[in-house]
Amino acid sequence: MLPTETFFRTFTKKEIVNAHKAVDCSIALSADIKDAINEMVDKAEAGATMSNPASDYGFMYQHSFEDLDGHHWEFIWMDPNGVPKHQG
Repeated sequence: MLPTETFFRTFTKKEIVNAHKAVDCSIALSADIKDAINEMVDKAEAGATMSNPASDYGFMYQHSFEDLDGHHWEFIWMDPNGVPKHQG
């Protein structure tokens, strides 16, 4: 649900933060394939602010943006079989 701020205020007695000025959380979603991340970010570019370029670590790929309200979104794909083993 993406309620208006007025309606959202009925959900809580707490102050509603201005996500353009402060970060209260990072919303992270995982994808089954890398292409799904690029597809989502391409759609978001219509109005979102690209906060960081995509990062490709081989076993993990991520991209992030801020939505129109300033909330931080991360989209991540990870191959659990490709995660480097700790050398100790």
